[in-house]
Amino acid sequence: MTIADILMLVAVFCIWSLLLVNVVLIIGGYFYYMQIEKEDVPAIEGEAPFVTIMVPAHNEGIVITKTVESLLGLDYPHDRYEIIVINDNSSDNSSVLLAQLKDRYPGRNLIIINTDAVTGGKGKSNALNIGFAQSKGELIAIYDADNTPERTALRYLVGEIMNDPKLGAVIGKFRTRNRNTNLLTRFINVETLSFQWMAQAGRWKLFKLCTIPGTNFIMRRHIVEEIGGWDVKAIAEDTEISFRIYMMGYRIKFQPKAVTWEQEPQTVRVWFKQRTRWAKGNIYVIVKNTRLLFNRSARNIRFDILYFLSIYFLLLTSLIMSDLLLILHAMGYVTTTIAGFSSFLWLLAIILFVVGTFITLVTEKGEMRISNIWIILLMYVSYCQMWMVVAAYGLYNYMKDLLFKREAKWYKTERF
Repeated sequence: MTIADILMLVAVFCIWSLLLVNVVLIIGGYFYYMQIEKEDVPAIEGEAPFVTIMVPAHNEGIVITKTVESLLGLDYPHDRYEIIVINDNSSDNSSVLLAQLKDRYPGRNLIIINTDAVTGGKGKSNALNIGFAQSKGELIAIYDADNTPERTALRYLVGEIMNDPKLGAVIGKFRTRNRNTNLLTRFINVETLSFQWMAQAGRWKLFKLCTIPGTNFIMRRHIVEEIGGWDVKAIAEDTEISFRIYMMGYRIKFQPKAVTWEQEPQTVRVWFKQRTRWAKGNIYVIVKNTRLLFNRSARNIRFDILYFLSIYFLLLTSLIMSDLLLILHAMGYVTTTIAGFSSFLWLLAIILFVVGTFITLVTEKGEMRISNIWIILLMYVSYCQMWMVVAAYGLYNYMKDLLFKREAKWYKTERF
């Protein structure tokens, strides 16, 4: 057996191990969706708790008005929640639009915080810390500036967290508002439903674990106070704070009936910039929390640590190595006797990917279309392959930031 054969076997074993983990999560997630469909969201007993909704925003003039109006229209008692918009060092017309909203809704708890280059402009975590300092709610909800939550979203999140004292946070689902714009947004819609929400559902069903997605979630105020707020060095502040909630002994639950709709990138350039930032942020969180693998008190969350480590390091390395070996074998530079077997496994992986992804779509109303099979097939050979470039570039940027000690800052996702 040649060195190329050994490397190929290692790569294939790693890839298929992670594929099988994904299949288990899909099965677990599917049963959780079926279970939650039959259950009512817990009702809020007695007086509704006071909630602070925070919206960090940087140059979001295109979408901010619609977002705030959606939040003002929630079916939660209007005197039991406040909305704090942190207009963080924006250079567009956001401050004007927010002032107009403030005038238009004089009787509502709408608070506008305008920061400058000195106090703000240092990223989402810093903006959230600024907003939290002025908040009053015993529960803290976060929505991104491009979100239009359904009217029931906040009430469902509050009902869940107040029903179980073991929950430190509850997350809802975000859907792709502009999913029919072009092929890219269709890919993102499938990715969100399959690899974000089905995985979250499976992890909750099997391990009672979930990761905060950055928007449409609620958490207890005292948790934010005890952990000292958001980590200003973290770009993926949602994943980072999830691990700290775990370590306090709390759980994070996924309630898929609490839905918000958000705008996704409509061009490859904007998508690449956004996903590279996500990858870099998640790598920071992985490096920060890897030490917990050897901490006895963190044994309940070892699956999540290993899961993220496997995706961003093991899977990325294995995919690149297997693809490179197949290319070199085809060009005659290396010899591997299992190239044909690897090709068979590659074909089997595609079939498994298509079937598994399609199964995740049948849990969502309006998504069970035969045409989605072709979208998924095309997605595998194009969109999914671009993920390797995104993850590799994110790792490169993380190392560069670490080397030059660059601080976190806003990375603006262009709106349409």
